[in-house]
Amino acid sequence: MITRDILLQIAQVLTTLLLAPLLQGAILQAQERVQRSQGPGIFQPYRDLWKLFHKQIVVPETASWLYWAAPIVAFTTTLTVPILIPVLTNFPLPLSDMGDILGGGLILTLGSFMITLAGLDTRSAYGGIGSSRSVMVTILAEPTLILVFVGITLLAKSMLPFVVNHLLVAQPWIYWGPTHLFLVAAFFVLILVETDRLPIHSSTHIEVYMIEEARILEYSGPMLAILRWASMMKQFILYTIFCNVLLFPWALSIQGTAIGVVGSIGALAIKFLLVACVVVLVETVQSRLRFYRYQEPLAASFMLAILAIVGTQLS
Repeated sequence: MITRDILLQIAQVLTTLLLAPLLQGAILQAQERVQRSQGPGIFQPYRDLWKLFHKQIVVPETASWLYWAAPIVAFTTTLTVPILIPVLTNFPLPLSDMGDILGGGLILTLGSFMITLAGLDTRSAYGGIGSSRSVMVTILAEPTLILVFVGITLLAKSMLPFVVNHLLVAQPWIYWGPTHLFLVAAFFVLILVETDRLPIHSSTHIEVYMIEEARILEYSGPMLAILRWASMMKQFILYTIFCNVLLFPWALSIQGTAIGVVGSIGALAIKFLLVACVVVLVETVQSRLRFYRYQEPLAASFMLAILAIVGTQLS
């Protein structure tokens, strides 16, 4: 039994590690289809990573140890979170009690914080722009994320994601209640922010919108590949929390059998596809916003989280 749980723990990490580029490719492909383009294919992120890992590293003269530490910390933190959340099973695995949802959020924030420091460390103009803009967005995004976690805690009387999952499955009236729906809406906006899908928070080389791309502009070769891979895994983790804990808490392996794990991977792919289609639709139909209006969707998410907390006290 212990050996099986350890293997399942490893399987959750490997699922995040290996399928994160596939999720990114599917989202980009769906975006191209909506815009009536053919697109590069869902496996393009794997080819991009392979190409970057075979390129040479060019290090800025002004870089310090932060330049080297940031990709490692970002990659390591994203590999830690799948240990704490229900990726394939609906029951805790051996190391799942090391932290709760808030702990997983803090671990992901640590990786982003190191990348922000690395953007400033190179003393590049674009790195400074990207890091400063990232901090401005984080000022609203992180408090909202904490409020969402507080709302989840008050709803389920626990911050363990497995408890939340079981509660929503066992009690449908809570799932369809206003408190839970407010939390889903608030977390959906946070996903748009954290995965660079807001119109003002875009991974492009257009200076007006450069945030994420500006922070890592001085990286190249394998170091850039690690950062890109970490970003894809962070997106995969956020989708997993959103789907398996809040939106679709069903179709996870109950007994941890091989068939159950394969089935949960297939169900996870369907969940991700549905959420990705909605994300692409929102990103495509929404008009581009000027950067100074970045607070509008985040303020809406903040208010939804507040309403969810108020709802838990009234119910």
